Amino acid sequence: MVGTAHRNTGVEGVEGGVGLTALMVAAARAIETHRHDSLARDVYAEHFVLAAPASAGWPVRMRQVPDGDANPLWGRFARYFGLRTRVLDDFLLRSAHMRGALQVVLLGAGLDSRAFRLDWPSGCVVFEIDREGVLEFKHKVLDGLSAAPKAARVPIPVDLRADWVTALTDAGFDTAAPSVWLAEGLLFYLPNAAETYLIEAIDRLSAGGSALAFEVKLDKDLLEYRDSPLYTATKHQIGIDLLNLFAREPRPDSAGDLAGKGWSTSVHTPFDFTHRHGRGPLPEENDALAGNRWVFADKPRP
Repeated sequence: MVGTAHRNTGVEGVEGGVGLTALMVAAARAIETHRHDSLARDVYAEHFVLAAPASAGWPVRMRQVPDGDANPLWGRFARYFGLRTRVLDDFLLRSAHMRGALQVVLLGAGLDSRAFRLDWPSGCVVFEIDREGVLEFKHKVLDGLSAAPKAARVPIPVDLRADWVTALTDAGFDTAAPSVWLAEGLLFYLPNAAETYLIEAIDRLSAGGSALAFEVKLDKDLLEYRDSPLYTATKHQIGIDLLNLFAREPRPDSAGDLAGKGWSTSVHTPFDFTHRHGRGPLPEENDALAGNRWVFADKPRP
């Protein structure tokens, strides 16, 4: 991860594999930003998309999609990412402002620009953990825009398969203070054991008053939806075979594990929030979103 080309271009971290999905989500956020009924605004998203050769030709506005919202990828799937962004934005801000969780940890931060676009309370610190190449690409784009973060921002260039716990604590994370954790679009790429370790580490590092949100897939067989419009459109239109990237082994019950450790948890379908906000995807036949769940957990104060 430290080759000459990597240092010179700053794009290799997002040009293939799971890294490429960060560009897909950025394109979806850009499209959402420019909707007349936008659920979330991310003015930086389109700049990430246009800066990477792999995605430079992708749409960043709905008018660039010939079939508009009928397009499974840039219509329904992009709206899903827009809804997810809004729901998790609200969760993070509520945790920071109302619960006093002033340490925000973004696990697998990707091209998340929340440190720059959300209104954080005074004293808030945002830790962004991801691979060096991904963060380097992000820095290059944001520096070119003269973007300024709205909270103290601490990028931590480490792979989640390495010792990210030590890297986080060495970077100033305080285990005695409440924190809010986010694993957005992450866990279904990790092996079972890696997810279990991550959840156990979060519990161990979290003081009372901390909160966590993460996304899981509960499908017993991911291949059941291999011909779904979302998966086929993503593969054929932008060359991302999500099913080839997802870990297919049975998933651990992370929500149940947290509840067993004393956390209060709630599990929701994305469609719950579609109804709440009046916008977003609804269930359909052969639906690749059928198994998706958004989990929210709170660790009680002593």
